[in-house]
Amino acid sequence: MRTGPGKFNIGALALGLAFLYLPILLVVIYSFNASRLVTVWGGFSLHWYEVLFSNPAYLEAALNSLQVAVAAATLATVIGTLGALMLTRLGRFPGRQTLGGLLLAPMVLPEVILGVSTLMLFVAVGLDRGMLTVALAHATLGTAFVLVIVQARLIGLDPDLEAAARDLGAGPVRAFLLVTVPSLAPALAAGWLLAFTLSLDDVVIASFVNGPGATTLPVRVYSAVRLGISPEINAISTIMLAIVSILVIVASLLAKRSWPGRR
Repeated sequence: MRTGPGKFNIGALALGLAFLYLPILLVVIYSFNASRLVTVWGGFSLHWYEVLFSNPAYLEAALNSLQVAVAAATLATVIGTLGALMLTRLGRFPGRQTLGGLLLAPMVLPEVILGVSTLMLFVAVGLDRGMLTVALAHATLGTAFVLVIVQARLIGLDPDLEAAARDLGAGPVRAFLLVTVPSLAPALAAGWLLAFTLSLDDVVIASFVNGPGATTLPVRVYSAVRLGISPEINAISTIMLAIVSILVIVASLLAKRSWPGRR
């Protein structure tokens, strides 16, 4: 009996991986191209990285993205953790499933719907579009992912540990901070990094809710690409790819440590 993968399966897998990753590899390679023409190789050069880091528009957009991502990830971690605690520790209460579904809805809703809905909300409450609106919209998306990670960790925690701390004289808040929070640390870090990554590379939601002086780097890149791909775009894409890849790997490792039964 043949147990190994067939040649057809290996070929199909190779074609699938090439279809997914070959364009990304080409972007990385041509970011080091000395030629101004993005499809003509003119030799290895770091010239376009130097041009990129001397462009104030891209630097400002990158700073905006970092500020928004930090604020959105922090807010998403707080709200997602509170939601996970509520769904895990409060037991069954009226509307629990509905509330849980609402908290997780951003994971499955198209981003264009999130962008339009948050824009309508900000217009209705009279909130001017800017850095704050982008951070709030990104936090809405990140909260769902944080909730899933933290809730999985909470389910695997032994509630007797916190109860033992309270029996030894610690109050509810002190027992939570000294016992539960350290146990949740890998999940909290993984959730924060994932929310940070989602905010850092979002273009759809940000394009709806940003305002003057609040253009993020992905939106700036998208606007530039519509006029044609330049070597600077390849350099930006390579840098963002490296940052996002590192963050995703770290978040995956931390999330793996937080799964029940993992130590």
